[in-house]
Amino acid sequence: MKSGALRFPMSPKPFLRPTWAEVSLPDLRSNLKRLRRRLPARTRLLFVVKGDAYGHGALACSRCAQGSGVVDWLGVSSVEEGAALRDGGIRLPILVLGSLYPFESFRAAAFYGLAPTVASLESARRLAAMMRRLGRRAECHLKVETGMGRIGMTPRSALEALGFLSSRREVRVGGVYTHFACAETSRAFTEMQLGRFTRFLSAAASLGLRVGIRHAANSAAAMEHPASRLDMVRPGLAAYGLYGGFKPVLTLKTKIVFIKTVKTGTPIGYGATFRARRRSRIATIPVGYADGFSRGLSNKGSVLVRGAKCPVVGNVAMDMTMIDVTRAPGTHVGDEVVLIGASGGQSITAAEMARALGTIPYEVACSISGRVPRVHLP
Repeated sequence: MKSGALRFPMSPKPFLRPTWAEVSLPDLRSNLKRLRRRLPARTRLLFVVKGDAYGHGALACSRCAQGSGVVDWLGVSSVEEGAALRDGGIRLPILVLGSLYPFESFRAAAFYGLAPTVASLESARRLAAMMRRLGRRAECHLKVETGMGRIGMTPRSALEALGFLSSRREVRVGGVYTHFACAETSRAFTEMQLGRFTRFLSAAASLGLRVGIRHAANSAAAMEHPASRLDMVRPGLAAYGLYGGFKPVLTLKTKIVFIKTVKTGTPIGYGATFRARRRSRIATIPVGYADGFSRGLSNKGSVLVRGAKCPVVGNVAMDMTMIDVTRAPGTHVGDEVVLIGASGGQSITAAEMARALGTIPYEVACSISGRVPRVHLP
């Protein structure tokens, strides 16, 4: 190993630039088991690992889920994501939550044993035709639009697609689902969507159509709207500890690479948007917006050094950021800096960072770029 390289038990290779994300697999496993305990015994759990498991590393998190004994399904956004998991040895059922297009994608989904989403009558017909040509049988889930306004069939079209697929030997409808738009913010809107979905299910039953697994709830709905749990829930945020009451799984860290003492009035960073208000100690850390540490944190974000909150000063650059460590005495080059996580009784959460940026925790976690090594702690 080269001198100065960082090595961790679950890191795929050593890295020299001291910026990395630690992902606690024990905490992930604990969150998944806590979710399982809060669900009715017959309700299945689909763990959403799309977007590289919200930036946490999809393959490692999926292996953890597979070994936990409490996860029944995984959810991905594309055939490519599902194929990567299959190539990595994942055997759990995988639902592709996105709408597949071009329709030739059904061929790859069948090859990898993925359950595609059927979001239109046309896609139902194309899936059946593809499976007939291949001489194979596929499982799919139908997406019903109830108020999200993204993808999915109206209840009337979904009944037509369900009737069509029920008559085809080459396709099995394994489930039907919808997606809540405001589960975190509006009980009334969520209940309206659930009502529409429930009426669709009743109509299907009256026609003698089998719908398979019924699912609708994300993390917020699963926790706050028990009636929405149905046959399966689809948590993401809660599993990663980005939802209240669950332990955060990811910590984003770096190390100080440079320190200087500056006098009052010294400009810092691009655009000289910050000038020291007093004699200050300014540290440089090797992380920037190319790593997912947003430029929107310029002059208003904070990091943790030696258990003290230290403000970001000046504009966040592509690869480097400056912080004021005056109130963290004894700080020196090589000290660890926590960007998301806890240190010395203080913490900075993804939710806190999201509020500073005017966004949501999903975006904060997913924005951590691929050049930041993920270290999965066993």
